[in-house]
Amino acid sequence: MPTITLFLRPNRAGAYSIENLFLALYPHIRKGTEARLYTLKSKNAGLFNRWKLVRELRENRSRHVNHITGDITYTALFLSRRSIVLTIHDVESLERQNVLAAWALQLLWLKWPVSRARFVTVVSHQTKARLLEQVPVNPGKVIVIPNPVSELFQYVPKLFQKEMPAILQIGTKQNKNLERTIKALAGIPCKLTIIGMLTPAQQELLQECRIDFENKAGLTNEELAAEYRKADIVSFVSIFEGFGMPIVEANATGRVVLTSNVSAMPEVAGNAALLVDPHSIAAIREGFLELIRNDALRETLIANGLQNAKKYQPELIARQYLALYERMLT
Repeated sequence: MPTITLFLRPNRAGAYSIENLFLALYPHIRKGTEARLYTLKSKNAGLFNRWKLVRELRENRSRHVNHITGDITYTALFLSRRSIVLTIHDVESLERQNVLAAWALQLLWLKWPVSRARFVTVVSHQTKARLLEQVPVNPGKVIVIPNPVSELFQYVPKLFQKEMPAILQIGTKQNKNLERTIKALAGIPCKLTIIGMLTPAQQELLQECRIDFENKAGLTNEELAAEYRKADIVSFVSIFEGFGMPIVEANATGRVVLTSNVSAMPEVAGNAALLVDPHSIAAIREGFLELIRNDALRETLIANGLQNAKKYQPELIARQYLALYERMLT
């Protein structure tokens, strides 16, 4: 029977997004296949450690299909071309202000690995378009397979608290647009829960804007799912995303979403979220107020979200990967 190995990057504190995606898919992928999920142990930092990582990957490679599931894309340079499936989650995260660093990342993490892989999967049509802008590659070998939503995110009804809504903000990195979100919420009665490590500047801004907030980081998947259930509104007005998993997680839980009208967010959300301009504090503020005041809109978006989440169930996404693996074997 053909063998398939899905390689996960080494464990890294505070970064589990790729791992969560493929852990959700793996039980469905391994049905009827000789598939295994292998987490690399060597560190993904420094030249010597990365060479050890490459050696470890080669020692554990499969004869037929080797799926590099994200982040460590440079390892594709050291595998047989016909065996490689490479997943690209986003392109923007490789951009750097330092010209030399940006050039090196483009070559080693994007252009050369993409050119070497037999197939490349991307998580959205937006990511595919951005990839094709930057890499001269046959569009036919770039396959869009969206991310799955974990089965931990299940619908739980909740009475919306209009007087003091609980708002859940996912992420604190620069692209998550937390600073504009904080300014947009100034003066709106709410309880803001922020997932991710806050910088001193972000904490100071929260104090200046007199936001009632709590900050949580390092949550388990179960604890994160519980935070969605406690929320009234999920805030995800990012500047850019390769996909935008919190949109679908909120949809599956039955929570209304405020997200951006740029990058991959409209594609992922469809008609299941309120879209706003993430560069406009006024637009973000008006979006929050509309979701708080407009009961009919909220109910419509929640209903649409439950339908939207069905497209991202792990079994359906796993079938798409299995079909691609079958193509690899022909």
